[in-house]
Amino acid sequence: MFQLNFPKYSFKVKSTENKRLIFDSCRRKYVPLTPEEWVRQNMVQFLIHEKKFPQSWIGNEVTVELNQMKKRCDTVVFDQNSKPLLIAEYKAPNVTITQETFDQIATYNFKLKVNYLIVSNGISHYCCKINYEEQKYLFLKEIPTFEMLQL
Repeated sequence: MFQLNFPKYSFKVKSTENKRLIFDSCRRKYVPLTPEEWVRQNMVQFLIHEKKFPQSWIGNEVTVELNQMKKRCDTVVFDQNSKPLLIAEYKAPNVTITQETFDQIATYNFKLKVNYLIVSNGISHYCCKINYEEQKYLFLKEIPTFEMLQL
């Protein structure tokens, strides 16, 4: 797989029927190891190990209904009351992050109304904090710790 801009983590990977699978510890199952999934699994481990996010509060492939259509957020982090705090959207490492990527995650946020958004292709990571009162967003220099999200 691609070398990403994350610390090195250990993953359970297996091959079956000409497919490579990676174990998703949040979903507790093996999923196809696509380039985008590789980014997701690395980001989730980064959030857990470096930013101290509780693994049990991280959901991957979370379904959201928008305009009577079901969409899936790549990752959603919840608080202790199951209220969404953060949405993350991933792209494969060879995909450039564009305004369209931010538009996609903003669409999900119409429904979830989180305070933090992350977009990553595994090489470049962008995190912004939403200020609903001023209808602005501020790009952060780094992804905050879980404790900082709670303030």
